[in-house]
Amino acid sequence: MRSNPAPLPLPTFPGERRKIARPTALLPEDVRDSADLARLIEQLGCGDDLIVVSNRAPCVHSQTGDGVNAQRPAGGLVTALEAVLSKEGGCWIAHGSGTADRATVDANDHVLPEHLDAPYRLRRLWLSDAEVAGYYDGLANEALWPLCHRTGVAPTFRHDDWTHYVAVNRRFADAVIAEAANERPVVLVQDYHLALVPQMVREQLPDAVIILFWHIPFPTPQTLATFPWAQQMMAGLLASTVMGLQTPADLTNFSLARAAIPGVQGRGAAHAGAYPISIAWPARNDVATPGIRDAVGSQFGIAPGVRLLVGVDRMDYTKGLSERLQAFELLLERRPDLRGQVTLLQIGAPCRSALAAYQTITRDVVALTERINARFGRDDWQPVVLHAKSADAATVTACYRAADVCLVTSLHDGMNLVAKEFVAARTDLRGALVLSSQAGAAAELHQALIVDPRDIAGMARAIERALDMPFEEQTRRLRAMRGVVSQYTVFRWAAQLLVDGMRIEASRRITRSPADAYLR
Repeated sequence: MRSNPAPLPLPTFPGERRKIARPTALLPEDVRDSADLARLIEQLGCGDDLIVVSNRAPCVHSQTGDGVNAQRPAGGLVTALEAVLSKEGGCWIAHGSGTADRATVDANDHVLPEHLDAPYRLRRLWLSDAEVAGYYDGLANEALWPLCHRTGVAPTFRHDDWTHYVAVNRRFADAVIAEAANERPVVLVQDYHLALVPQMVREQLPDAVIILFWHIPFPTPQTLATFPWAQQMMAGLLASTVMGLQTPADLTNFSLARAAIPGVQGRGAAHAGAYPISIAWPARNDVATPGIRDAVGSQFGIAPGVRLLVGVDRMDYTKGLSERLQAFELLLERRPDLRGQVTLLQIGAPCRSALAAYQTITRDVVALTERINARFGRDDWQPVVLHAKSADAATVTACYRAADVCLVTSLHDGMNLVAKEFVAARTDLRGALVLSSQAGAAAELHQALIVDPRDIAGMARAIERALDMPFEEQTRRLRAMRGVVSQYTVFRWAAQLLVDGMRIEASRRITRSPADAYLR
């Protein structure tokens, strides 16, 4: 552990008995952007010893013909977590996987300042091929991922994978302990890859504020009970100060599992809550440019005047891509007048392509695309344009703004931020959103056209309704959804987790030693 034993001050909240009142205290609901979040962190007094822990890094360095290239993944989560680490002293710990990652660190595996334009430290961990295969491909993505998603893909449990998972979690926990500036760091652990880290850190730093956010659906107790190491995993999660989940349904599953899994009843004092993740709301001057439809059409080979359905997904079996294509095919059968008039642009970024289940979904999507295009396509029009590659953030936003309809039809999803990104992009209040009832976003975006992602005929009807929706109805629905997303941004999500974590840990310290806590 880094030497700096000064304790974190207790946070100040309205109504809490303190020596010095702070009448201008910022509340989580006041936080809209990174500046607000920075103010809140200053108020909490925890910015000098914040540690983010994730499998994926916020910056990956690759060796190219022109030298070292830094790549930053797009998305609100990285934006928010970087805002959390806005002060010097913060640290992000992640797996180093880029081809030039080792060439850009110092002797302590911290990325050198000339390769990281950020105030925080980025600490990289190096995993062997065997560790990646066991911890990440095996336990995380062949066991936990299908265990938590209701898709019909059976999880695979291997003891060797679990052994690697435990060992890698231990390495992440050891890095947290080494990077902590004092006995009470605030540690934000991200996702199912690192479920054991809270308990491992707690053993060495009992006063740490540990917040774990579980980004994917949480399984029912009955499903979790089939996981051979459910007791160990639950013990790891329950060592958190705050266990964050996406939806009330996930919270219910976690609470029931807490009571049902043998050996963990009554263990751990974690506060569990639903904290639906969101996006960074665009700036006011971030508006669509004229000609956006033509530009998108030109980029993807779509003829002018053709109406556009857009899907933006990873090539993942949880996303309902096969069912979506079948629904579109059925719509073209039922509505011959739409042939030549509507195209489905499906962006499908490659994902975990070494795993058999992902190879299967890729083959299925390609085969369905070819079948639909063969049945209905003409020389001047293809009903489905499949872009089986990644697309940058600017391209994705342009697609949202060009679309008549956005399709989010996941079979099961923790949140699915595509739905919120589409809503935020539509500053013109035009377009319709077809949204799966099995995506976490459906719990908030009630004005979308909600569908059962396994009901092919129902989805076809919903797409038809979306295409026929009057502009006045589009505007009314989008205005309501934009109100929801603009009020609850990813920065407010982070703020609520931090405030709850600090408050709970402060109350525990007061309980353990009230006189000492009050005098600090």
